[in-house]
Amino acid sequence: MTKAIALFSGGLDSILAVRLVQKQNIDVTCLALTSPFFDATKAKAAALQAGLQLVVKDITGEYLQMFASPRYGFGKNMNPCIDCHTLMIKVAGRMMEETGADFLITGEVLGQRPMSQNRQSINLVAKNSGYGDFTLRPLSARLLDPVKPEREGVIDRSMLEGISGRGRKDQMRLARLFGISDYPPPAGGCLLTDPIFTRRLKEMMQHEKINSPRQYELLRFGRHFRAPDGAKIIVGRNAADNDALRQLACASDLTCSMAGRPGPFVLVPAGDESSKPLAAALCARYANAPENVEAEVLCHRAGLSGIIRISPLAKEKCAQLII
Repeated sequence: MTKAIALFSGGLDSILAVRLVQKQNIDVTCLALTSPFFDATKAKAAALQAGLQLVVKDITGEYLQMFASPRYGFGKNMNPCIDCHTLMIKVAGRMMEETGADFLITGEVLGQRPMSQNRQSINLVAKNSGYGDFTLRPLSARLLDPVKPEREGVIDRSMLEGISGRGRKDQMRLARLFGISDYPPPAGGCLLTDPIFTRRLKEMMQHEKINSPRQYELLRFGRHFRAPDGAKIIVGRNAADNDALRQLACASDLTCSMAGRPGPFVLVPAGDESSKPLAAALCARYANAPENVEAEVLCHRAGLSGIIRISPLAKEKCAQLII
């Protein structure tokens, strides 16, 4: 039986691409890739709902190596779209070879995204990935040059689509045809397109030596402050942030939380005693502790805990230090 590997984000385009190929009695395995900048949450939910076979692969190491010096640079924020897509095709291509699949699928639509889905970019990705002639884009196939599975009759090109542009009418038509009624709205799942995240990322790259994927993970949560001595202080904004920061905390970190009342979880990566007063004062500030009363803050580092009494940091000082 003919087999294909589909790069799968869980969005409507990727679901439709899979369905168009499955319609021709081709066995499709979906592949979702993860890194510090995107995860497989949406892909897992969509695959489960649609009854699709899904493999999830973490490409953090390869991605960070590419991200350090992308050949084609960055988009509006810090999204290296062309190099990112090239890497994804390479990873999917290796899986194709390992599993004996016949070709690859992506849900890309010609002209939908100005930087990464124009004809020139698609051709660049095809050339640089090494798997261009095996990569089928079912939603726009009839507008693109035939690739090997089309030329060899492995798949019927006439049963594929010729969609282009940023409109969604054709995709919604196909969704109705396939009986797909519940699907996520079109939205990028990559943090490198998020202006707040990328502002933090640029600041981190200016002030820190990056030697761990955890540094990227921490950018996703809480409010971030840069202390005058260079320390990073992260203050949870809500219960979800607090839980995530607790999960990411290491024994060498300094952590703070309110003693005897609700408040944020505060994390200072590799923080020491010098960071304690500012971290505790920020903890008291975002716990809405009374201005004129010293708050009790529980600080913990390297297996040792203690309570210090401190006033909340002034709002003006918070504004000066926040990233």
